[in-house]
Amino acid sequence: MPFSNMVQEMKGEIGAISRRCLPRPRGTGRVERVEPDEAALRESSWANVPPELMREVLKKVEVGEARWPGRAAVVASAGVCRGWRRAVKEMVLVPEASGKLTFPISVKQPGPRDAPLKCFIRRNRTTQSYFLCIGATDALSDDGKVLLAARKYRRPSCTEYLISLGSKGNGTYIGKLRSNFLGTKFTVYDAHSPCAEAVVSKGPSAHMIGSAQVSPTKGLSAGNYPVSHISYEVNVFGSRAPRKMDCVMDSIPVSAIKEGGTAPTQTGFPSSASSSFASVPFFKAKSGQVDSSGTQLNSQNESKVALKNKSPSWNQQLRCWCLNFHGRVTAASVKNFQLVASDESAPTPSNQEGDDVILQFGKVGKDLFTMDYRYPISAFQAFAICLSSFETKIGCE
Repeated sequence: MPFSNMVQEMKGEIGAISRRCLPRPRGTGRVERVEPDEAALRESSWANVPPELMREVLKKVEVGEARWPGRAAVVASAGVCRGWRRAVKEMVLVPEASGKLTFPISVKQPGPRDAPLKCFIRRNRTTQSYFLCIGATDALSDDGKVLLAARKYRRPSCTEYLISLGSKGNGTYIGKLRSNFLGTKFTVYDAHSPCAEAVVSKGPSAHMIGSAQVSPTKGLSAGNYPVSHISYEVNVFGSRAPRKMDCVMDSIPVSAIKEGGTAPTQTGFPSSASSSFASVPFFKAKSGQVDSSGTQLNSQNESKVALKNKSPSWNQQLRCWCLNFHGRVTAASVKNFQLVASDESAPTPSNQEGDDVILQFGKVGKDLFTMDYRYPISAFQAFAICLSSFETKIGCE
């Protein structure tokens, strides 16, 4: 039987079981909830598949569906029953090892080590919205799969980009990007703790997550953990020179990019808002000092990963600054950049051709941009950094 037919049959069984759980109206106007038929759940033909056969089938699906929309079959398999869900979760590796984005939590996990994940960003000028998509092919753009959406909001003293899951920009809130008045400094906030030592910000930004346009409480906690800071060098003399930017990844220690190092990896979203608030220091202060931006002053003072842009070279023939994007960028723009990793204490990046590019972003159309990222940053962090490039920067250009 083709796997597509198997998925349809599984969906039919799941739908039949779920319909037994729906409220049934009676003539009196009262609504009575019917409990799930446990026997039906246990006796599902797919739940009783022998474990060896089940794992063999799931293994073929996992290996055969490497791209979206084919990865939807893997997600559908995880929704059959608890046994299938456990098997799929054990089989599907994190993006760092597999190079695949499968479940929603994958956008919060570090990218692959071997090769960058190729994504693109679509901009909607009318709604001030931005959509991060992963391509279904190796083409510069296609329909793809929408991973994240962001919407821009102007405040009297700053600009904010609220980032959420979903394709309409009004899904589950997972973080945001906030700029200063000049648009030269940005802070990336994560709605969930990236690591055990993170401290939630309690400034004014902590109250913005209840905006009517975003739904921050769909099963997730809504904190504001600063995970990175982005700064653009001010162009005092107004010369037509490339932008210079620095990104300090507060949640990633510099040891993560050394041999044998690992970056903090979130394994799942909190199951409910009530349980999440009990597990994060949102309402009570944690021991240790907190600076003005809400980051914890760690007593060990471990260095954090810093990303700095590669300096372009001047092409005398084209009369412009150039970077080698290996065919992923086709239009010149001041927004284009490549970031390499270096120690925060290092004064300047090496800027050698052999440096591994952690994140590159560039223009390919009027409202279409490519975004390629890799370990140690996640899709969420890369998307937030790229959003900072869209903001108008007074004094930088």
